[in-house]
Amino acid sequence: MSSTTRTSTTSRVKTPNIGAAIFALAMGGVGIGVTEFTMMGLLKEVEQGLNISTPEAGHLISAYALGVVVGAPLLAAVGAKLPRKHLALGLMLFFTLANLTSYIAPDYGSMLVSRFAAGLPHGAFFGVAAVIAASMVPASRRGWAISMVMAGLSVSNVIGVPAATWVGQTFGWRLLFVLVGGIGVLTLALLWKFVPYQAPHPDASIRRELGALKRLQVWLAILIGIVGFGGFFATYTYIAHTMTMVAGIPASLLPLVVALYGLGMVAGTVVGGRLADKSVMGTLYWVLPGIAVALVVYAIAVHWPWSALAMVFVVGASGSMLVPALQTRLLDASPDAPSLASSLNHAALNVANALGAFLGGLVIAWGWGFVAPALVGAVLALLGLAVAVASGLLERKKPLAA
Repeated sequence: MSSTTRTSTTSRVKTPNIGAAIFALAMGGVGIGVTEFTMMGLLKEVEQGLNISTPEAGHLISAYALGVVVGAPLLAAVGAKLPRKHLALGLMLFFTLANLTSYIAPDYGSMLVSRFAAGLPHGAFFGVAAVIAASMVPASRRGWAISMVMAGLSVSNVIGVPAATWVGQTFGWRLLFVLVGGIGVLTLALLWKFVPYQAPHPDASIRRELGALKRLQVWLAILIGIVGFGGFFATYTYIAHTMTMVAGIPASLLPLVVALYGLGMVAGTVVGGRLADKSVMGTLYWVLPGIAVALVVYAIAVHWPWSALAMVFVVGASGSMLVPALQTRLLDASPDAPSLASSLNHAALNVANALGAFLGGLVIAWGWGFVAPALVGAVLALLGLAVAVASGLLERKKPLAA
């Protein structure tokens, strides 16, 4: 059976207010997005506050990403026997406390540990949130439901990250973690009130969840995310330098650049969810080359301010269209271990973050300029397409239901 016609990976759960439940799950994404992305804009203040070097400050971001990669499969597997609502509540409580710990961390070493801890529940929360959202709607609307949950992460880049950056620059960078803690507490209240209770699967176990890692299609979906989405991060990581040094946009307008990128991510996430409902693999086949084209056009358009701003939106939108399809693909590839499979998408995206930033920095160090990371990203998107095609061909020989 094709992945586009498969039934839902979980029994549909009746809930009196699907919109409120999805909003509660998405609010967790807002908090996660604020803590993940605001640190990039406050690195200078963090350096001064902890009396550390720029590379050391960058390690705080890397520690968070490492926490995501480690925590996504680990916590999803350990929480397999818990009701999904309780697992989501536990992960958000963990996230909230870890961020408040960052607020009081007295030195660099303790801050490094607290940022790693804050990253641990990131992927597992999104994983279980996606499964909960998918279980509340018909199979034909899973992509939409998942995209609405993921939209919280995108919205954070439009509103939360600029606001948190301003608060951190104006009143002290440590207040970022208080703000995130407040969002976490609000999310806990919303989850408790609106998300329906779902009994765990009677056969749920750590071993059953880890069984997802035995499936080749799961690994291929992860590889699509790592390679295909790496170009998105290769471009985003160096966007401030590109906008100011290539496009000639004043540094004072960088908040506008970030907001445009965030708006593109919101639009792309919503459209990507609709496309995934029509065809998961079809979305991958069309979006990945679309990302490549967008990045090549961006590399040309970035030499003029107005075209650069327009392409910032386009790149943000094209990259984000990929996420709902990847999330749904992982659910299809491992229906008996949905939480772990779904959480692996976010582990993959954080590896993509590291890969894109590394390769983008490499070509800059070689003297190819700040436009080069976008071209590297285009190549990565095409490599991701090659993996997607291989996955689709394999599915023809051995359907996912087999």
